[in-house]
Amino acid sequence: MRNIKVTACYRGTKYHGFQRQNNAVTIQQIIEDNLSVILGGQKVVIQGCSRTDTGVHALEYCFSFQTEREIPLKGIERGLNSALPKDISILSCEEVDEDFHARFSCKGKEYIYKLHCSESPNPFMQDLAYHYRRKFNLALMQEECKAFIGTHDFKAFCSTGSDKDITVRTIYDFTVEQNGTEVIMRVSGDGFLYNMVRIMVGTLLWINEGKIPAGTLADIIESKDRGRAGKTALACGLYLNKVFY
Repeated sequence: MRNIKVTACYRGTKYHGFQRQNNAVTIQQIIEDNLSVILGGQKVVIQGCSRTDTGVHALEYCFSFQTEREIPLKGIERGLNSALPKDISILSCEEVDEDFHARFSCKGKEYIYKLHCSESPNPFMQDLAYHYRRKFNLALMQEECKAFIGTHDFKAFCSTGSDKDITVRTIYDFTVEQNGTEVIMRVSGDGFLYNMVRIMVGTLLWINEGKIPAGTLADIIESKDRGRAGKTALACGLYLNKVFY
């Protein structure tokens, strides 16, 4: 049995996240349906590295699957790219050890969040960045985001409905960069809770707007109270950027 690791990227605008659902179109469903055809009708279930939410994008997404078919790796890659819609692309395929699992072998992930900071919307960034009209205080955001770094209980930054009992996570780094009207928030860690990055971003934006006092992030984390953190930022600005194995 061959174990195949695939790296892909996708624009999540039209999809209800990665994970297959009974009543909505998802990335997993589209890939599995097309992969089954390429594998000669073999029913295949792919193992994704993450569940991305509706409207969230991925610049690097890994999944794995098993097959006995002797199709060359390049044939799988080219076959999928020929069959998949244009908003999903396969970047590479490789054979890996039989115990590799895209989710359980993952050591960490990096996300980026994009904001378009301008009074006027940019039609070329529609659904690809959060259009933010307020003045953005870069120096303040660069200082505030440092409070997230380290090992903490991030229960205050997890949406209700999460199936995670353990809410402790380690954030390796969190940076904020600005180039003209584009702001990129970049966060890496050993794992993330449901909507965690979007709530982190939304909380920083509320600090930027004075709705949450500056210098209180550590207290909010310590409180474990979702009600003290900020809004959940829009999905369109979030990208899974890297997956670490």
